[in-house]
Amino acid sequence: MKSLRKYPKLEITKKGSLSVQNGHPWIYEDEVLTGQEGLENGCLVDAVTENGRYLGTGLLSLSSRIRIRILSRNANDRFDEAFWKRRFTYAWQYRKTVMPDDLECCRVIFGEADGCPGLTVDRYADLLSVQCLSFGMEKRKDLLYPLLVDVLRSDGQEIRGIYERNDNMLRRREGLEVQKGWATLPGEPLPDSAVREITENGIRYLVDVENGQKTGFFLDQKYNRLAVSRIAAGKRVLDCFTHTGSFALNAAAGGASHVTAVDVSEAAISMARENAERNGLSDRVDFVTADVFELLTALCERGGEPYDFIILDPPAFTKSRETAANAERGYKDINYRAMKLLPRGGYLATASCSHFMPAAQFERMLRAAAADAGRSLRQIEVRQQAPDHPILWNVPETDYLKFYLLQVV
Repeated sequence: MKSLRKYPKLEITKKGSLSVQNGHPWIYEDEVLTGQEGLENGCLVDAVTENGRYLGTGLLSLSSRIRIRILSRNANDRFDEAFWKRRFTYAWQYRKTVMPDDLECCRVIFGEADGCPGLTVDRYADLLSVQCLSFGMEKRKDLLYPLLVDVLRSDGQEIRGIYERNDNMLRRREGLEVQKGWATLPGEPLPDSAVREITENGIRYLVDVENGQKTGFFLDQKYNRLAVSRIAAGKRVLDCFTHTGSFALNAAAGGASHVTAVDVSEAAISMARENAERNGLSDRVDFVTADVFELLTALCERGGEPYDFIILDPPAFTKSRETAANAERGYKDINYRAMKLLPRGGYLATASCSHFMPAAQFERMLRAAAADAGRSLRQIEVRQQAPDHPILWNVPETDYLKFYLLQVV
């Protein structure tokens, strides 16, 4: 570490130091030993061990439990335009390598996994949907947004605007406003609509970047939907928690004899129905507005085996460790009922999108559900999020999506 540094030094506990040395970019508030009085929220700080050894430079968040987000462990880095342009270029080149045919709808920046803590950027055709969940990145967005657009345009990508989906309540923990709206790019007009058509796995969808879930669409299940389509031919499919119909439409496009798509949201069902019409699949998909728990219970009580392929893609049942036990009961309930409803030899696709439901716990739940249902499970495939949502092995929070394709025997 150079002797002269322009950033304030904050001493970190042994526990926090070890975590950073092992590659995790977060330093928590109780791991910071020295006071932060007089420091500007969102500023750059040097994290050092108790004996003054350099750990890394990061962004300070005075209101957050995650007090420092490490940007770099290289003491020679300068956090200027060139630094951020390199980060964005590396992220884009990675996606061009791992999914070269799917760049018109993909996650361009995945927070810590791309060295951009708290920043999520999804691309839908010529729009970027951005969510910023850290004070330091929010403070720099006027620098970052034009640089990101420049990196993409320099590669021949058409980008017409940026829509900020900063309506996530996690922003309040950072002391940030909850809001959404167009970001201004210098000298450029704002787009007149936040609705775009995308094509994923050959299926067309209308994506409402302003009002859709998360940043507009669930891109992380892209290749899991394709896996479903490969085994759906000739099957009667029940797609639970369908949202805008993506798994249902992939199953129908894969040759399912019929698909029933279920969601509790009438608005989601309406959009799913429009997507089916857009792809000429309305004759093979019907849509039901219902509570999935209640529907599966009623179907089990009714008896019979109306479906031979069931898809369970629920929203996160837990967003904290404290509620993981309750979530496990919810997952077990729907999986148990799906297994009871399927004939022997039927197929089950089941997922969890919660980081707080680790794979080992989810698999333990599946085994217990199968035992209670008097079934055995034959594994076809175990999958995770698409590679535009990269998993850093030293940052477990980036590993969140679990997806299992199973045969129930």
